[in-house]
Amino acid sequence: MANNTSNGANLGFENKLWEMADKMRGHMDSGEYKHVVLGLIFLKYISDAFQAKYDDLANRQATDYTDPEDRDEYSAANIFWVPKEARWEKLRAGAKQPVIGQLVDDAMVAIEKENPSLKGVLPKNYSRPALDKYRLGQLIDIISNIGLGDGVSRSKDILGRVYEYFLGRFAAAEGKGGGEFYTPQCIVKLLVAMIEPFKGRVYDPCCGSGGMFVSSERFVEEHGGRLGDIAVYGQESNPTTWKLAKMNLAIRGIDTDLGQHQGDSFQNDLHKDLKADFILANPPFNMSDWGGERLKEDVRWKYGTPPVNNANYAWISHFIHHLAPNGIAGFVLANGSMSTSTSGEGDIRKAILEADMVDCMIALPGQLFYTTQIPVCLWFVAKSKKAQPQRGYRDRSGETLFIDARKMGKLIDRVHRELDDDDIQSISNVYHQWRNAGGDYKDKPGWWKSATLDEIKSHGYVLTPGRYVGAEEVEDELPAPRPGVFFVYVIKYENDSYYIGQTDNIPRRWQEHISGQSAEWTKKYKPIYIPHYEEFNSREEAVAREKELKTTSGRRWIKKAIAEGRARQAGGIPFEEKMAGLSATLYEQFVKSKELEAVIRKNLEVLGYGK
Repeated sequence: MANNTSNGANLGFENKLWEMADKMRGHMDSGEYKHVVLGLIFLKYISDAFQAKYDDLANRQATDYTDPEDRDEYSAANIFWVPKEARWEKLRAGAKQPVIGQLVDDAMVAIEKENPSLKGVLPKNYSRPALDKYRLGQLIDIISNIGLGDGVSRSKDILGRVYEYFLGRFAAAEGKGGGEFYTPQCIVKLLVAMIEPFKGRVYDPCCGSGGMFVSSERFVEEHGGRLGDIAVYGQESNPTTWKLAKMNLAIRGIDTDLGQHQGDSFQNDLHKDLKADFILANPPFNMSDWGGERLKEDVRWKYGTPPVNNANYAWISHFIHHLAPNGIAGFVLANGSMSTSTSGEGDIRKAILEADMVDCMIALPGQLFYTTQIPVCLWFVAKSKKAQPQRGYRDRSGETLFIDARKMGKLIDRVHRELDDDDIQSISNVYHQWRNAGGDYKDKPGWWKSATLDEIKSHGYVLTPGRYVGAEEVEDELPAPRPGVFFVYVIKYENDSYYIGQTDNIPRRWQEHISGQSAEWTKKYKPIYIPHYEEFNSREEAVAREKELKTTSGRRWIKKAIAEGRARQAGGIPFEEKMAGLSATLYEQFVKSKELEAVIRKNLEVLGYGK
């Protein structure tokens, strides 16, 4: 299969632009400098688009009597009016002047004044002393050489690709200290590919920078639909991120209702009466301070009141409340949401399952996010699983699809993984074959499984895919014997019992078990798969661990680890996963070190010891 990355082709100038932007980071808060760059990119785009339209009208003035100063011409083409003092050429001419920061601020103010939809959205603090005006001028020079809003660039979506590139780089640079505005593109694309928002109302109550909406509109365009067939509604609680979303959507001409201001979707729902056909969301994981104590009797808690110390099930309930009768929601949550039973969350999950709304669950690989190492999953909740002939859906009542995608994706650097376009197509195709009438769906052990509600009940209403998909042919997974390495392994049998042993050759022992050459009591039952193994550097260590796992507490640990889908990661962590974790920690330490170095350097300059 082709190795297509989901971030699009390299445009050739991003690295140079990024290096210049990154030089500013040592002179200001890491959360601020992205707005310096993105604000300039926005300004360049609308100026290019305006100039292209202006030139077209001027060229046709003699024959078609068009007037390049007629604002209605620009409104009809969905192009912002840019007054003379805000046009890019003026900024480019003043890039080397010490007042360049004030010139940019004046341009932003003028654009907001002429375009009410942008009021209060654009950054207007380029003149502040902390911003290096020499580097600001260099940044303007580089951006000046990039065509963003002319006809050719717009047809290639150069602006969109630049914006996505920078959002991703800023999220990576800020790490856990920021980046909450950004959902990795591969996850957004997978959510959109799964639910296919062709026509209807699309809603994201925690929309960040608006990536879900951008991807939805792109999906409609790529599949021959009409952009006017979807209406977009969103909400964002962070005022700075809300402005970022407004800019991100404005430059693409996407008409959205994000409310007149930022707002907390729990405490101040700006779309109370909305019933959406599609919901796409990546809410904050495990949010503890969400004000749940003030919402005990809220109408949204139809399936139970969520705990005040974790908003995961409040988000799920909020999504369900806003779904239309045939609506579907796809959203990201921490893995714990699939199995937790604390503070009534298990009861809420049971009620939602009994209402037959969980359509599909996907376990994702680790390291997809720049901002967290928490393992995540995708939920797909359908208000109705009855047949919908107009959409081509079959009746899926009483069924839920489980997909284990933890082995998919490729490492793009030492600490980050990405699902490529082939992965996304593979996962979404499985779901569509299962969901659609006439689909050619078959279970695939180790990867996906269609389970009944009775099966889910038998697992205590836990939704971890690993519980249902079983295992593929295990010989392909088992570690090859290596000199000086000893293993403890666990085999699950068809009578739901577990065999625990130690060996220096797991594939050989597996063959002995399936051929009936192992312990006498195991010959009566069929071995199903090896859910867990650990590696040791001596036989003595392996024997000691074997004895430990054979105790009552050890067997209890095994069952819990398997149920939570973390068995192989405990006790004996595979080398690749251990190194990935260490690399992630080291990366965070490097980032903190760089920030500390910048502070020290700044303090030295104040004391007169700078360069």
